[in-house]
Amino acid sequence: MKARIWTVPNQITFLRLGFLPFFLILILYENTSGRCWCSLSAPATDALDGLLARSLDQKSALGAYLDPIADKLLLSSSFIVLAMAKKIGWWVTILVISRDVLLLVVAAVILIISGLSAVPAKFPRQVHNIF
Repeated sequence: MKARIWTVPNQITFLRLGFLPFFLILILYENTSGRCWCSLSAPATDALDGLLARSLDQKSALGAYLDPIADKLLLSSSFIVLAMAKKIGWWVTILVISRDVLLLVVAAVILIISGLSAVPAKFPRQVHNIF
């Protein structure tokens, strides 16, 4: 992976992060059409940046970390705002965030036990042997 920061896929991910506050405001103000467009653009830009990273050979270490962080921030903050607005129960929000925390803890334990420095997005053949 290259150490470049301002690749096209990373810029799309930064754009997705930049739209996060607007998406949360649209949720709070119950703007249904705006929420719909933001909800559709999030997975579309996620797929687009992954496709561009592979096709333009612009994979980067920053993108490997930033893309899942953007996804988790969008999901977690949406649940928190919806719970604060009393649109969903707090138990749902706690359940979703607990799942993410559990996944992080399990991944950290696997990394520590196996001695890997990072888990690649697509597992090479050698990594399959540790599971």
